[in-house]
This record gives sequence, structure tokens and C-alpha cells, in this order.
Amino acid sequence: MQFIALIHNDEASWQELSDDERSEVYAGYTTLSKEASEAGVMVDGSELAPVSAATTVRVRDAQTLVTDGPYAEIKEALGGYFIFECPSIDDAVDWAARIPAAAQGAIEVRPVHVETEESA
Repeated sequence: MQFIALIHNDEASWQELSDDERSEVYAGYTTLSKEASEAGVMVDGSELAPVSAATTVRVRDAQTLVTDGPYAEIKEALGGYFIFECPSIDDAVDWAARIPAAAQGAIEVRPVHVETEESA
């Protein structure tokens, strides 16, 4: 079963880190990605551009509304994700706890919806 680990973190605190501190955090992500790949649970993962680069799209009354910037003003923004292939939510949570941002932000873990014959 696949689980997505959505990484929510405070972008302002990231900007306050020194280059050395950022390098250390990136090293943690590299280590996690390597270990998850070697364990056969890594499906995908990526860092996202800052929320200032976001474009929000809404459709209301058949009219498309496009807004530059994030969906809402929030402290913790979606900064990236991992998709893990794990036998259980407990295993996915164990991997998510190893994501460096878990120490300052939050990692939301959800099963990835899989279309089955019953739901089609």
C-alpha cells in the first residue's frame, strides 16, 4: 500500500537557517531517501518551491479564478512530500518520523487512494 507523507514546515524558520544548517538538513533528507530506497519503500519524493511561487485556482459559477500565491495565509506550508510503499500505516509513520522536518514542523501521512473494481 502506498502512503504519502506531506511535509508541512515554517518557511520563515527555514530562511533563518545558515547555509551550513541548511546543508545539514539536506544531508538528512539525502540519508533518508537513500535508506528508504535501499529498504524498497521509496516510491517518490520531492521538495516544492516556496509558497510565494504558488498559483491557486478556483472554479466558481463556471468561472476560473486564478490567484498568485498560496491558498491561505498559514504558518506551516506544504514544502514537499515522500511516497512510501509500506505494508501498514504504522510502517509509513515510522518512515515519516525520520523526515527531518518532523523535528520542527508536521508530517501528514495518508494512504494513497487506489482505484479498485468495486469503486470504479
